[in-house]
Amino acid sequence: MRKVSKAVFPVAGLGTRFLPATKASPKEMLNVVDKPLIQYAVEEAIAAGITEMIFVTGRAKRAIEDHFDKAYELESELEAKGKHALLEVVRNVLPKNVSCAYIRQPEALGLGHAVNCARPLIGDEPFAVILADDLIDAEVPVMRQMTELYAETQSSVIGVEEVPRADTGSYGIVVTERNGGGNLKLTGIVEKPAPEEAPSTLAVVGRYILSPRIFRHLAKANPGKGGEIQLTDAIAALLEEERVLALPFTGTRYDCGNKLGYLQATLAYASKHAEVGTEFTACLKRFCEKNDL
Repeated sequence: MRKVSKAVFPVAGLGTRFLPATKASPKEMLNVVDKPLIQYAVEEAIAAGITEMIFVTGRAKRAIEDHFDKAYELESELEAKGKHALLEVVRNVLPKNVSCAYIRQPEALGLGHAVNCARPLIGDEPFAVILADDLIDAEVPVMRQMTELYAETQSSVIGVEEVPRADTGSYGIVVTERNGGGNLKLTGIVEKPAPEEAPSTLAVVGRYILSPRIFRHLAKANPGKGGEIQLTDAIAALLEEERVLALPFTGTRYDCGNKLGYLQATLAYASKHAEVGTEFTACLKRFCEKNDL
């Protein structure tokens, strides 16, 4: 029985949709209320029992490494001023049993290339891939839902959800069938098909558990759409030699890779925040009434 203990976070993207905010700061460090997107992603991995975090970074991504590092000056300042609650928040950004490793993606050659960059740190183990852009609010964290399915089946697992047919050109789209255990088995996957060509409306979102065999297919993959190495193409090849399952997860996904999704996430998380939720909701209600919304 193999356990998923490592997670890969591809964080080398430029975040051009959020310029100028991302000119000098990684998009993964954009805050939803009081935590950056990358911290939500890491917390989801930790909740699934994952203890080794691997960040595939690029230029101007040092802020991510600094965020998960010990901040001696800040901790000393908070301790000297008696701000013990804030001190605990800073110290607990990363539990002591969790480690971080960083590896560079030398060129922006796509998600598949980014995942393949992590190969030396993964070895011959199953591993998770989490895209911080997809912030998913779930009672049971989505990666935990997926690791539980992996523990039961020892099969690669892809997180999926239904999308409008008009949006299929923005996703990897899967074809599935029920297997003997009642799970959804992938029988096909295609990258960003036009709506009229999409074989379904079941889309891949930014959550994966993959067999180490995926690296063999990534290593020999040819550039696909946009001249990039597509993870989707490697998964399609993996289907030929082993079972891959699709998990329609339980939770609400916010696409924080675009401004509207990011604002929707901020609204949802602020409304239920323990410190400001009640006051924020009242403020939002007054704003709507004032503007006849």
